[in-house]
Amino acid sequence: MPRHGSVITPANLVRAGFQDGDRAAAQLDRLGECAPGVAEPLGPLLARTADPDQALDQLVGLGDALGEECAAMLRAVADDEGTAMRLLSVLGLSQALGAHLRRHPEHWHELTDPTLGTTRPAAYAVRAGLLAAVAERPYAEAVDALRVEYNRVLLRLAARDLAHDVGVDDVAAELSDLAAGTLEAALAVARTETGAEARLAVVAMGKCGAHELNYVSDVDVIFAAEPADSGATRLASTLMGVCSAHTGEGTIWPVDANLRPEGRQGPLVRTLESHTGYYERWAHTWEFQALLKARPVAGDAELGRLYAERIQPFVWSASQREGFVEEVQAMRRRVVDHIPAADADRQLKLGVGGLRDVEFAVQLLQLVHGRTDESLRVPTTLSALARLIDGGYVGRDDGQQMHDGYAFLRRLEHRIQLQQLRRTQVVPDDPASLRRLGRSLGYLKDSGEELEKEWRHHRLNVRRLHEKLFYRPLLAAVARLPEDGARLTPEAARDRLAALGYADPTAALRHLEALTTGVSRKAAIQRTLLPAMLEWFADAPDPDAGLFGFRRISEALGRTPWYLGLLRDEGKVAQRMAQVLATSRYATDLLQREPQGVRILGAVLTPLTVEAIRTEMEAAASRRDDPQEAVLAVRAIRRRELLRISTADLCEPFGVAEVGYALTDLTDATLEVALGEAIRAVEADRKAPLPTTMAVVAMGRYGGGELGYGSDADVMFVHDPLPDADAHQASSMANAVANELRRLLSLPSTDPPLDVDANLRPEGKGGPLTRTLAAYAAYYAKWSHVWESQALLRADAVVGDRDLCRRFTEMIDPLRYPASGLSSDDIVEIRRIKARVDGERLPRGVDPATHFKLGRGGIADVEWTVQLLQLRHAHEVDGLRTPKTLPALDAAVAAGLLATGDAEALRAAWLMSSRARNATVQVRGRASDQLPRDARERAAVAQLLRYPAGETDAMVNDYQRVCRRAAAVVDRVFWR
Repeated sequence: MPRHGSVITPANLVRAGFQDGDRAAAQLDRLGECAPGVAEPLGPLLARTADPDQALDQLVGLGDALGEECAAMLRAVADDEGTAMRLLSVLGLSQALGAHLRRHPEHWHELTDPTLGTTRPAAYAVRAGLLAAVAERPYAEAVDALRVEYNRVLLRLAARDLAHDVGVDDVAAELSDLAAGTLEAALAVARTETGAEARLAVVAMGKCGAHELNYVSDVDVIFAAEPADSGATRLASTLMGVCSAHTGEGTIWPVDANLRPEGRQGPLVRTLESHTGYYERWAHTWEFQALLKARPVAGDAELGRLYAERIQPFVWSASQREGFVEEVQAMRRRVVDHIPAADADRQLKLGVGGLRDVEFAVQLLQLVHGRTDESLRVPTTLSALARLIDGGYVGRDDGQQMHDGYAFLRRLEHRIQLQQLRRTQVVPDDPASLRRLGRSLGYLKDSGEELEKEWRHHRLNVRRLHEKLFYRPLLAAVARLPEDGARLTPEAARDRLAALGYADPTAALRHLEALTTGVSRKAAIQRTLLPAMLEWFADAPDPDAGLFGFRRISEALGRTPWYLGLLRDEGKVAQRMAQVLATSRYATDLLQREPQGVRILGAVLTPLTVEAIRTEMEAAASRRDDPQEAVLAVRAIRRRELLRISTADLCEPFGVAEVGYALTDLTDATLEVALGEAIRAVEADRKAPLPTTMAVVAMGRYGGGELGYGSDADVMFVHDPLPDADAHQASSMANAVANELRRLLSLPSTDPPLDVDANLRPEGKGGPLTRTLAAYAAYYAKWSHVWESQALLRADAVVGDRDLCRRFTEMIDPLRYPASGLSSDDIVEIRRIKARVDGERLPRGVDPATHFKLGRGGIADVEWTVQLLQLRHAHEVDGLRTPKTLPALDAAVAAGLLATGDAEALRAAWLMSSRARNATVQVRGRASDQLPRDARERAAVAQLLRYPAGETDAMVNDYQRVCRRAAAVVDRVFWR
């Protein structure tokens, strides 16, 4: 370090890291007077400490306390960098340990030990030293001697921690060993003072019990005694006073016995029988959580061992208590709610993203899964977290981030407490303290800002992971399982499966064995998931299908890194998956076609807008040169969105109208993009641009925005040749585009086809597939029948050229909304056609009472009734000019054409029939217009219609009653 003459300059000292250069220069000169030549080498060593100014001042104070030995100390420090960094690191961070050194300056020699940085003292050696310090001393002397010896050991540990970068778990373990030895020594002092002969075991709780004590903390204990008499009580209370009393040597820490049964109101000591009786009958959930960390540390070793044996079964069965998981979660929320507002943002331990977030999450996972996995039965947070990671209960990345966050927070907590050796977990906000803390953790540039930045990073990570792990629904599900269900042993599993309602327990057991056998991480996570999922499968209509589907998807995705972690960690994904697989063959088929779709179970299930879907499909198509590959990409997106809609319908409140709108939007987007690709393919094949504009007109339920899962896309194709285009070429290419569109959407693929049905066009299958706008106008002007006007009520031109869509709509409006309504002949004709449909199209052998579409009071009855009102009155009632059934019903009521009660009867029948039709497709996996006859399938439909299990007959009765009411309205309104 540059010098000015024989004095280090203040400016250079400030540049080196000192805050007060003038004072630092003066203090170094004082040291130079005590030991000439040491000031220059000491300067850079001091500059590396957390607070160079504090380290220098405390070094001067230590020198003053040493007197004649000052020079020897300074030369030893200047000559040996190891000794220097151990001593100066302590002096630069801890005023309290600096004060101890001034009271006992000879203890500086402790830090010259060359093995101090590499050798952890054995717990028995620490205990022996503490016992020797108090042996054969009067009470007052023993109490002081215990403090001196405690601080001597603490000084050595702090030096190792600060100078040699000891792991935070090792530091906490050494502090716990030191506390255990101190309790043993304090018990020896208390026994000498009281003369009590009772057997007394001291059981450490909390951080001391878990081997993860802080530098300064209450030491939580429970006392067990034989006998639990007044002598044992005096012995325990005296022990507590030995540790917590203030003397000339200060205090050690308070001994807190409030975790004992009944807390402060209960007796300080109890016998083993008394402890056991309390935990059997009266203990609260939080007490079992606390017992997770119980460890005998002092006193009668045999009594302590018996205590530990007695309480272990209570700990690992606690999660089976009613509402256990929810109570632990609520307890954590109460802790956060009671943090003083002034400390909330700076609270390192209790606050959001703090130490308690990690500890509560780890403990809850241990308590839930530890009853069947004994490897998790360790009290230390980081050790338990490592076991949870190894066992697959926590993902590797999540576990590493939680480990890093916890280790950082504990190190920061230790650094805060070392300054004054006071119990605090509030991060200071003054710049000087932040600078000192930051430098102690290695942030030498912009120390305070870097520390705050790192703290914010870990807080956010810890809170995110706490929310993810602590509130995962899997925990509550596993906690509710009976012990044989949670263990999932083959012997118990078959009976358990039968009791849960699996039709073929033997086959189900084979699936379980295939999923869980082995020592791989995949098998471990499956063993964690399946106990809860078996219950969720059993809550759904077809548990066997659910388990089989899960096996197939897991075999396809089991080696995919995200899959099992997603099920284990993310919200309700596993529960949704179980519900989907055990309820819907339709959704299961979608998942099995492309298992990557499992991701969507963790996403928002609200269907995307048509604009969002179309934009994504267009982007996917634009990245493919081949139109066929482009449409396959479009169909993959459609499959994913079908799964989203189906899952939303299964897992969330979702009306039949919403399903229809969502499926219609999806079909619109698919046809829009596929039409563009079909045009591109035909233009490439014909080597000419399309000489006409094209549009696709939605018809039937598609046109009404009322598609179901089993619906085809009924359409008509219209085109309009460009000016000067060859009419024959335009018609030929338009026809080619329509055929190509249908081909592309029905190609064999892992994604479901979209069947485009053009049979509602003029002349049906015998007519041309496409027509010009003028040809449609000519046909309707000359040949149109009343049934075609009825069909056009549900025409909605939405795909393709927008101007052509508009002109087509303007062309058909006079046909479907005739200016003078319907003639009596037209009404008779409509009724004749309806009667013919009812007589000829209902399949033979089908029960008309349970046919959704053609049964009495079913979908067709309601729609024909509404459409007759539209044809008769839409020319004068604007609200009837809609392709949608339910809005048209509302308009008819508003115009006085239909009584409110009649409209409600029709609405109820249409909604229930449509819902039952969709539910049947979900359950059976294929289009169906008939309520299933199979008992299990019918029960599944009932559950999808929100009927409780076992209420299938009630569902059928309700369905038939609603349809009978609607049929009565149809008789009055349509047929008369």
